[in-house]
Amino acid sequence: MYCVNCASPLTQGLSYCNRCGTSLRERSEPKTAAITAYLSAITVLGIAGLGIMLGGALVLRRGANLSQELIGVFMLFTFLIVSMIEIMLVRNLSKLSSAIEGPKYLPQPTTNDLRLPQATSFGEPVPSVTENTTRTLEYARREQ
Repeated sequence: MYCVNCASPLTQGLSYCNRCGTSLRERSEPKTAAITAYLSAITVLGIAGLGIMLGGALVLRRGANLSQELIGVFMLFTFLIVSMIEIMLVRNLSKLSSAIEGPKYLPQPTTNDLRLPQATSFGEPVPSVTENTTRTLEYARREQ
């Protein structure tokens, strides 16, 4: 079993994660109200942005008698503003949905074994730590 917050391995019967402290007793369904709100905002903003772009172009053409070039610039800027806001909302929605789903990775199993030193190309035995230590230290004789 793994923690839903940090994906560290857990033992059975724990109330809290040993690594991050997340409560393991509160197992509820993911809250989808925020996702629904983002989807509604994306839809409403897209429809309202198209309405403002087309309605504004008609009003500028009929009411203000502006040239088509100025109306085109207005439509371009309106489209850019609405599309940038839509992109930001979609990014926030993807971050929110990935946070609700939890981590998608499992930790790699760790081994407690140290890597053995590689043998030399001449087939010589690998020196051990003990041999190196005893060769470099001098013997000190204690007299009583």
